[in-house]
Order: sequence, then C-alpha cells, then structure tokens
Amino acid sequence: MYLDASARVPRRVAKVTDAIRGEARGTAPVPLSVLDLVTVGSGRTATQALATSVELSRLAERRGFHRHWVAEHHSMPGVASSSPAVILAHLAAHTSRIRLGSGGVMLPNHAPLVIAEQFGTLEAFAPGRIDLGLGRAPGTDGATAAALRRSATLHEGADDFPEQLAELTRFLDDDFPDGHPYARIHAVPGPVQGPKGRPPIWLLGSSGFSARLAGVLGLPFAFAHHFSARNTIPALDLYRDSFRPSEVLDAPYAMIGVSAFAAEEAARARREVLAGALAMLRLRTGRPGLVPTPEEAEAYGFSTAEREFVDGWLANVVYGAPDEVRDGLDDLRKRTGADELMITANGHGGPERVRSYELIADAYGLPELPDGPARSPESPEA
Repeated sequence: MYLDASARVPRRVAKVTDAIRGEARGTAPVPLSVLDLVTVGSGRTATQALATSVELSRLAERRGFHRHWVAEHHSMPGVASSSPAVILAHLAAHTSRIRLGSGGVMLPNHAPLVIAEQFGTLEAFAPGRIDLGLGRAPGTDGATAAALRRSATLHEGADDFPEQLAELTRFLDDDFPDGHPYARIHAVPGPVQGPKGRPPIWLLGSSGFSARLAGVLGLPFAFAHHFSARNTIPALDLYRDSFRPSEVLDAPYAMIGVSAFAAEEAARARREVLAGALAMLRLRTGRPGLVPTPEEAEAYGFSTAEREFVDGWLANVVYGAPDEVRDGLDDLRKRTGADELMITANGHGGPERVRSYELIADAYGLPELPDGPARSPESPEA
C-alpha cells in the first residue's frame, strides 16, 4: 500500500501556513529564496566556503529573500554541506529574520529521533525561523550511504520513508499514543518542556513519489528543478492533483529549486556556470572533486558525449546579465506555476556567487532592509 493509516502525519499541529507562504518583494512575482550547497572551489577551503554561506545569509536577509536552505550531501569534495543542522545553527547566530532550513535532510540516513532533537534545538535557537525539508534519497553514492546507515540494504530506507516521516512528526509533536513503544520517549528540546512552536515540515523530491506523498498529507512541496528539469511539471501536477487540505495548508504550496547565475556581463556568468557544469560532469562520471576554476573549464577538452551532457545541463540554468536572469526566472515561474523560487548559484568563486544574488535582487528591485542584530532568542538566565 502506498500510504497506510499508520504512516499518516498527525493533524494535531498548530497552523503554520504563515510560516510557509512567503512574501513577494519588489517586482518579483513570487517570493525568492536561497539554496546553498556550500560549494568549495579549486584553491579554496571549506572554511572559506562556510564563511561565504554566512555572508550570503546576511545578504539574503538584508535584501528580502524569504529563506536560506542548506542541502545535505556526503563524500563530495566540492560540497561542504554534510551537516545541515550544524551549519544552520551557525547561520542562525549571524542572522535575525530570514527563515533557515534544510533543503534537505535525507531522512533515511538518520534516526527520526535524532532529526527531531537537532531541529528542536534549532527552533530553540531561532524560534519561528526554522524549516525542516526532508528527502528520501541518500544525497551521495551507494557506498557512502551504506557507511552512513551501516547497512547494505539501502532500498529499505526509501521504501520506509512514509513511516519514518510519521515517526519523526510524532517526535516533533510529542504525541505517540498510549501503548506505543516510544510513548515515554521525548525529543528534547520539544513540547515535553512546554508549549512551543516547531519547524514546519516540507517534502523534497525529484520525481513523483514525494510529490504525491506531500499532496496526500497536505504538506508544502519543493521540487529539484535544478537537476531534474524534465520531471518538474509532471511532479507539480501530481502534487496539486493529490493535494488534500490539512491543518498545515488549505491549498497546495509548491517551490522549485532553480540554478541561476547573474553577472554584470553575460560572458562572466557563462564562465562561472561552465565551471559548475564541469564539476557536475565529473560527479556524474564518478570523478567528484573541487569546483574547477572558470579558466580550467574553458581549457577543458570535452568529448562529444561530455559536450552533450554539459550543453543539456546548461540548458536548464538561467544565466546571463541581471535582466536576462530576471526574464528567465519569470518565464520559468509562468511555465511551472511555482509559488516560490529557490535559487542556487553554482560556480567556483564565493564572491561571484554572493554578487549573483545581489544582482538578482537589484533586477527585481528588492528593498534594502535594515540589518537586524544577531541575537539570542531570550536573555540569559540570571
């Protein structure tokens, strides 16, 4: 059975629609957000990449982007986001308004109780600002996934995803029924300490499975258009057709991740996205490494098959001068009907990535908001 009663997400949750639906600013047709892969370029370090993430989160907050998500990946030298919860705690300390979340946590890699504890802690750090985006893919290759899960039966994690999701939700809500083996187990920080909010759950996907599950459960859905573009519209249609109103949402809310890169000159944007495309080519052919420099990408001798892959990859990247990127994003939004666009800028240089987001903000006339103080949610106890 696709989803039995035991796998259903409990409905006894506070209405979180306002935490999910963002505000479109400037001339943007929908809210704009950031997907951060914490990319590490050749000649750079993870320390520098993580510092760029802090800079990016502060820019995104100042310019009115709605949320900043970090994706879980493992055993990829060019991606330093293996520990989303740790990174999000650091970003929370450097921001005060922007929503922060996982895009996503790969639930089969973890015990649901651990995720409930991690994101309960994040919610305590930054009340009302945390999103919990969940995926069912491993976020890595099979061998690494086996090491993460200490199991060679990887398919079981994906097959059990609805049950894992229900278990995680009950830990977050602290509402296992009497007689359940986990009824006396509490995720801390959490409701056992008193009535508090908790992060809204999003389902992420690149195919139809999570789209349908999100619809059936009445949850928000984020689709990975940036690496599965051919499935975007079918998955969004399936989500909307499957949607059942819940206490979380009364209508579907679909966000798509889109790869976009802006520079003052289109040629500069092209150089950066070509470096990102070469990094993806190497990853897909079993040669993962640091993101190459634009010079290395331009000098690379692509075979015919490699050139076809790169051209196909770049066809789904929105890049160029700021106005070109704005027009491309507007067109994508019209074609998909997405309720929110989450932009990922994949290239070699940290400063260039940050500048890309600023240029996109300028192209849409996003406001310059005053800096908010980085502060703790409550004063220290005496």
